[in-house]
Amino acid sequence: MFDVDPALRLLITRPMPPLSPALEARVGVHWERALQARPLFNGQVFCADRITSRVIEGHWTEYRRLLAQITEPALFPLLQVRALAVCGALCSPDGVVAARREPGSVYQPGLWQLPPAGSVDAGAATADGADWRLALLAELGEELGLSAADVHRLRPLCLVQHPSGVLDLGVQMDTRRGAEAIHAAHRMARHGEYDRLLIAPAADLPGEVARAGGVLVPSAAHFLRRLDLGKW
Repeated sequence: MFDVDPALRLLITRPMPPLSPALEARVGVHWERALQARPLFNGQVFCADRITSRVIEGHWTEYRRLLAQITEPALFPLLQVRALAVCGALCSPDGVVAARREPGSVYQPGLWQLPPAGSVDAGAATADGADWRLALLAELGEELGLSAADVHRLRPLCLVQHPSGVLDLGVQMDTRRGAEAIHAAHRMARHGEYDRLLIAPAADLPGEVARAGGVLVPSAAHFLRRLDLGKW
């Protein structure tokens, strides 16, 4: 786990490294298998190389490399894909939002996480790197149907690395929208990423998820412990 500064920057400092023919072939096998199950887009995602509290230096890599590493974790020492994902801990007057990932998801199917969440992709690119805020707000609109105007604070919490190599950047997102409005916006968004939402006080959220028969992703516990709810 890494502490991060509110002014955290993401910089591109090198091009995507080449792969050996044999490794490229292994990535290709995983990609073709995944395409048989669902349509996928091989876009670019931000991959971290060097991490400090104020700056993450990295490069753009293909989504197909990330997918191969997730599918076959033993590839991590060879691919070294440390893809950066933004995870918003959405805090409302009625509690914190948790959502269950659709069972057919490529990554962490059926687990509960703190939405919105997703990779930092080329849609958040800047002149010299990427903006995690743009990535997070784009996911907020796509997954929950809320806009930047619905959020009055973005506060980075910490960075957590999974065994798969994926890095989760937790960000507290404060909204004045209540549970009813959040559920309504999610229904209107008609996004298939989550099939169920729960909203509960931060201290009660893990128990509520457990009572619903679910399991929170490991990084969520770190984010919940670091929330600043004093302003409510």
